[in-house]
Amino acid sequence: MEKMTIALLSGGVSSEREVSLNSGNQVYDALDKGKYNIVRYDPKTDLGRLVADAPGIDAALIILHGPYGEDGTVQGLLELLNIPYQGSGVLGSALAMNKLASKTLYEKANLPIPPYIALQKGDPLEPTAWEKQLGLPLVVKPNEAGSSVGMTIVKSPDRIQAAVEKAFSHDSTILLEGYIEGIELTGGVIGNKDLLALPLIEIIPDDEHEFFDYEAKYTAGVTQEICPARIDDEMTQRAQAYAKSAHRALFCSGYSRTDMILKDGEIYVLETNTIPGMTATSLLPQAAQVAGLSFSHLLDELIKLCIEERQDSGQPVT
Repeated sequence: MEKMTIALLSGGVSSEREVSLNSGNQVYDALDKGKYNIVRYDPKTDLGRLVADAPGIDAALIILHGPYGEDGTVQGLLELLNIPYQGSGVLGSALAMNKLASKTLYEKANLPIPPYIALQKGDPLEPTAWEKQLGLPLVVKPNEAGSSVGMTIVKSPDRIQAAVEKAFSHDSTILLEGYIEGIELTGGVIGNKDLLALPLIEIIPDDEHEFFDYEAKYTAGVTQEICPARIDDEMTQRAQAYAKSAHRALFCSGYSRTDMILKDGEIYVLETNTIPGMTATSLLPQAAQVAGLSFSHLLDELIKLCIEERQDSGQPVT
């Protein structure tokens, strides 16, 4: 059987560049060299080479996070180059990256979400009104950023303005959310038309971290991740159904991972990741492993799904 040529994209220009490079290294190591010729590209420096090589590329793996990678921009370039790629298309990628757009679609799909306020840069600062509407603690975060970059949990009124300024340093639109303290869950799904819900993961940051922030995500030993999550069958099925509903509501494809909070028998949907972390120990690969799918076979499945998606759309596959 002839090997497929796979373009592996990692690096990029977002604040998550180093995470992306590390993920790209581990994906490269896990890919079956007997099946694939793998050519690596860093969008920060190699877009011209990618365009030139496009006629000989069978599919791409986008291992990028944050703006200019997870937001539909690179996906649009690959569409123009007629290169199938894993995961969501331009629309789904852009919607999931935009937390405000996601919340609007979650609400339309009757998914429960925390109460929130959206602010644009230049809007009047009204901490007293925000506190009255959302209570304390509250969460302040940029509208379009990944890995909890720019996010703060505010516990006292005098800290609201500083948290707002921090979030605005990363984005011109920010969100204030009511803080829900409960069991942190994440639910992965794989598939195009028929979705497989993976086992849920329960996330427990250590006592030094109030939430699953950038350091908690990427520092070994800081966070305990339990799969399957230690919740009852009814809550498990509901959370998995919510993960599927969120995936569909945002027009995702291939795979996604939705973060949720369980409190007092209620599950709240927080956000959906269209390119979840892709190291062997990242959350979605962990859940796939528990479901019987090794990291290498997970990558095989994502490549297969992107080829099928392109064929089903009626677009030519090189």
